[in-house]
Amino acid sequence: MKIAFFSTHSYDIESIERAAKEDRVTPEHKLKFFSSRLDTNAAKLAEGCEGVCIFVNDIADETVLRMLASGGTKVMFLRCAGFDMIDLKVAKELDMPVIRVPAYSPHSVAEYAAALMMTLNRKIHRSYNRTRELNFRLEGLLGFDINKRTIGVVGTGKIGALFARIATGFGCKVLAYDVKQSTEALSCGVEYVSLDEIWSRSDIISLHCPLLPSTKHVINAASISKMKDGVMIINTSRGGLINTKALVNGLKSCKIGSVGLDVFEGEGEYFYSDQSCRIIADENLARLFTFPNVIITGHQAFFTQEALANISHTTMDNIKAYDAKKELVNEIK
Repeated sequence: MKIAFFSTHSYDIESIERAAKEDRVTPEHKLKFFSSRLDTNAAKLAEGCEGVCIFVNDIADETVLRMLASGGTKVMFLRCAGFDMIDLKVAKELDMPVIRVPAYSPHSVAEYAAALMMTLNRKIHRSYNRTRELNFRLEGLLGFDINKRTIGVVGTGKIGALFARIATGFGCKVLAYDVKQSTEALSCGVEYVSLDEIWSRSDIISLHCPLLPSTKHVINAASISKMKDGVMIINTSRGGLINTKALVNGLKSCKIGSVGLDVFEGEGEYFYSDQSCRIIADENLARLFTFPNVIITGHQAFFTQEALANISHTTMDNIKAYDAKKELVNEIK
């Protein structure tokens, strides 16, 4: 079976090839790597490939899926847990299984969210830039004790529950919202409340839920208006969870005290590539970069040695299971 891998970089290829060798996937399967993002222009690259493997910012909408199917693609593999980039209804219509990596390193994302929280609070990013220019003044760098603050966690799957545990380690009061309560979160003293209570009671809010129609723009002008003055917002999940225009307005009015984003709605046009010689056309993204109390990183929260290895090995397991016509335990149904 030929498998086309899209949105691959040197670190992806190295990790995937190592896993393929260790898991004895090659040479029986031919792996083709493309640095380009899957979209209508790139879909033709997968012609003749029974399998296509994609990442978070690839586009597998109805048009792309039908193009892939006409070129011989029969199965979609995702190198991630989220699946908002693929039209599952059309994939099912085409009898095209969609198989994902449900969890690769929850610790990596949870720890990164905590790192963003601490960096924003103690303004380490600003201090780093100052001291490199031999400016050792402390004005403008004042933070607060995280201890005894209230942290709201939206989504308590594996990542959210781990972040909640980290937060309790700081001595915080942790509130959470999810349609299904986590036994792990409950075991460390998390209190489940409504979303409105998350907004009104939290000093810090961290998003760890998937992007679904019900969660799109869960942070918007209305929810921001209910938050504490000076609230900190962290998003390491999906950019579409936040209405960016409302976020910018909240920052401009000082309702929002600081923001840490590892994801951004519309990030596919920019993230995972060098944009340093381009003008940012997205007005909201460009505006966010002007705030000293905003940190934006390029969807790297997952990026650890352990996560890359787990993604690659689970993808190989998914490929072998499909090829052997075994139960597809990671299929999205």
